Parts: sequence; structure tokens; C-alpha cells
Amino acid sequence: MIGYLTPNYPLVAAFRSLPATRRRPADRVSQKIFKMAPKLTDYFNDDEIVASKGDLDRPISGLAMDSRRVMHGNLFFALPGRRADGNLFIDEAIARGAVAIVAEKIPAVTSARVTYIQVTDARRALGRVSQRFFKFPDKSLELIGVTGTNGKTTVTNLAKHLLATSQQRVGLIGTVNYDLGARIVPSYRTTPESLELFGMLAQMRDAGCRQAVMEVSSHGIDQYRVLGMQFAVAVFTNLTRDHLDYHGTMEAYFEVKSRLFNGGVGTAPRAAAINVDDAYGRRLVAEAPQGLKIVTFGEAPDALVRAENVKLNFKSTSLTLVWPEGRLDIESPLIGRYNLSNLLAAFAACYALGRLPDVIAPRLKSFGGVPGRMERIEEGQPYNVLVDYAHTDDALRNALAMLRAITPGRLFVVFGCGGNRDRTKRPLMTAAVQEFADFAWATADNPRSEQLVQIFGDMKTGVKDEAKIAFVDDRRRALSLALDAAREGDCVLVAGKGHETYQEFADTIVPFDDRQVVRELIGIKSLKS
Repeated sequence: MIGYLTPNYPLVAAFRSLPATRRRPADRVSQKIFKMAPKLTDYFNDDEIVASKGDLDRPISGLAMDSRRVMHGNLFFALPGRRADGNLFIDEAIARGAVAIVAEKIPAVTSARVTYIQVTDARRALGRVSQRFFKFPDKSLELIGVTGTNGKTTVTNLAKHLLATSQQRVGLIGTVNYDLGARIVPSYRTTPESLELFGMLAQMRDAGCRQAVMEVSSHGIDQYRVLGMQFAVAVFTNLTRDHLDYHGTMEAYFEVKSRLFNGGVGTAPRAAAINVDDAYGRRLVAEAPQGLKIVTFGEAPDALVRAENVKLNFKSTSLTLVWPEGRLDIESPLIGRYNLSNLLAAFAACYALGRLPDVIAPRLKSFGGVPGRMERIEEGQPYNVLVDYAHTDDALRNALAMLRAITPGRLFVVFGCGGNRDRTKRPLMTAAVQEFADFAWATADNPRSEQLVQIFGDMKTGVKDEAKIAFVDDRRRALSLALDAAREGDCVLVAGKGHETYQEFADTIVPFDDRQVVRELIGIKSLKS
């Protein structure tokens, strides 16, 4: 991806200057650079190649998996996909300058100027080659990987906050952004492809980072994006009904998550932090391989890291943090029981990493939160507005139960369900909202290519009280109606999109930020009053 991985432009230029006759470049500088180029044989073991055609001793300038990003001298990986087959773009990659192709089948028609390598699994090959190409950056970093249905973003950002110092930056790969040490860039995917992952870890290493934290999605595990990656600590937050459109069953979903802990991604972590308040967390502990160092966390009395004397307030959470060697009273600006779990997860991860508890525990008090995760919007209004990423029935139920308990007035919700995603969770999300909200406005989230009328139809099967919900096509209109209804002491939860700054409609993406729109609407309404 442009902006994430920086090509070796002098090396690319050396390949560009090669004429069709394959003579060496005329100038000495390009010739020297070309001779220093890595070769295909540097990145493949003999047993990883099913068949080949062409020179395996061929130099390359870099790796690519998107034909549109191919540069002169690149090795192109033709990956099979759910939407498009990479084999269909081999000719385009060659036209853009690729000198070698990796695919699960060698094309019937080949070019004499190109080397073809057949492998059993192109995605696995991409992971292995990327790790070798970037010189195993994961082994130079203490890497914390966080997986689970909910909480990954807060836990990774909180762990980064606990580990970082004024002299030492900590890398981050997650849903909101990527902190590469020398620069921070916007995120486009929770867990990127292995080529981008290892490239970003290499940038962190080269920028002087010694630790990094990353969100590890179930898709990322199942599609070998973290294949062979050495995690110092793997963290399990929870497992709830989500992504069943991809995994099919909860059992399959759990099996994929468990691979991060049992060596199913190629290498086992050195330690694990696991939530034993979650039933699947308890199962993960029971099934963990022998010799794995496990730090359990939760409110359960048998958790190694646990919370006691918990008080959930509207603007803060107070607790006594307990670990084997000590305890500390803490007041955190994060609110809600699930954020209590996130606090424990981040502390347990750093504790498993070997950090001194007395040093990191006090830092929990100064973490203000993550954009779009129960983010409070303050524009002088007499009611409360919170924007949160909750987009599953379990996440909505947790968020609303927490807000219901601490809201003196009425609780309003604006929410939607994404298009081209698991349809079975839509009525469950509606039912969760109706269970706690005084009134809700169901609206567009990211419809993508699915008709909103079908999304609404699925959501309506979860309606128990038609008098407590309205369906509004336009999200801005829904937000405006909710703000019009709110009075002093009330709370409006805007759920589903969180930090996102766009909406997806079919093949179009339009700017839309819930936080910005709410601020604009509150400002407009204050002028009218």
C-alpha cells in the first residue's frame, strides 16, 4: 500500500534501466545496485516450491500482492481471493515490471522473461517470504498480539500507553491507526496482509521501537497474515457472536482464535494473558499447551490479575487492582464493566511481558481512552452524547447495560447494521437495543452493496415494542432526531461506527464522521434555541 511500505527506489530504478535484451545497466552505480539485489533463492526453501519455470537465481527489487502496486523488478504473489483471483492479474503485473510470479498454478502461457514459482498455498508463501525479506522484524520486537471479539482496540492502545516512555516509542497496528515509530498513518484494516505487516514491523524496528502491540483479527489468523510471527505475549479478551458469516459456527470461530495460543500460526507465544471471566477464556486456559506461561485476568477470585472493590461511575471507574505481588487503588477515566476488563487485559499483558507492576499500574489512571470507543462529545449541551464502535448484539448489550445503570434520565440510541455482513445478528442487535433503550433510531451504518430495505427487514424481526423504535434511512437525520429528543440528564449513544470517518454505499465511499456530525448538529440547534 502506498504510504505504508517504502520501496527501495534506487533498486527499482536499476531494474527499470534493464533493456529487453537483459544486458546489465550501462552506468556503474546502477550496475552495482543491481548486483546487490536480493535473489529469489534467498527467500524460498526447496521443499516450499512445487514446480518452477525460469531462473530461480533471479534478482528482485521487492514484493507485491496487488498488480496495481507492482514496480520494476518485483516478485508478484497471485493470491486467491473471495472477490477476485490474483491469477487474473498476472499479465498486468508483468506489464508493470514484475520479473517473477508466485502462484498456486503456473499459467498455461508464460513469458520467457519471467520466472514462475508454483506453491501449495500462495498466502502461506507470502507470509514466509515477507518475514524473510524484511529480516524477521518480529524477532527484534517484544510483540503483544491481542485477539477477541471486543476490546482489541482499547487493550492495544492501553498497553502501548503503559509501555511507552518519553525516550521509547512503542509501535501499534490496529483499527484506528498504525504507529510505525517515526510516523503515524491511518489504518485501513485491523490486521493487514502479511507483506504489509512485516513491512510495518520492520519500520518500527528501524525507527528504534523495542516493543509493538497489534490487534489480531480472526480473519488475520485464518488467512495466514500472522503466519510464523513471534509473539512475546498473546492476549485473549472474549468471544461473542460475530463474524459468523465468515466462520459459520462459534466452535469454528473459537478454533481460529485458539491458533494464536497453541502454535497454530506456526509458532507459539512465549506467554499469554487470558480473560477467565469469559467461558471461552476458561476453555482456552484448559486447552493451552504445556509450558505456556499464562497470566489470567478478570473479576473472578481465582484470576491472577483481578479487580476488587469495583465502583462503576458515570465519568470514571474505581477499583483495587490486585496481582500476585501487590495491590493498588486506581481511579480510571474509562467507564463501564467491559472497560474494566480492558484495563485488566492491558495490565496483565505487560505483567506477562515482565514489566514491573509498581511502575505500570499507576499509568492506568492517566489513560483517557481511544477515539470512537465510548468517546464523550462535549459541546455545552445539558445531556450526554457518547460515540462508540459497538456493532454486535453483545457489545451493544454491554454498553447499554452500563449506561442504563448510570444515566439519571432517558437512554436514547442511534444504531444500524452493516451491509454484506452476518444477517443473523441484525435482529439480535435490535433486541439488545430495545431491552435497554427508552427509544432508538435505526438507520444506515455502512450499507455497502446491500439494499437498506433488506437490512431494515432483518432488523425489524427483532423488534418487541414498535412504539420504542423508528427506522430512518438517512443517518444524519436520525442523529438530529435523537438530539432533538434529548433533555437534561438524558444520554444519547451513537453506536456502530465509532472512529470511522466514512460511509460505504455499494462502490462509493462518502465522508461521514458521527462525532463531527453530532458536534455540527449541536451547534446548529444551539443557535436556534
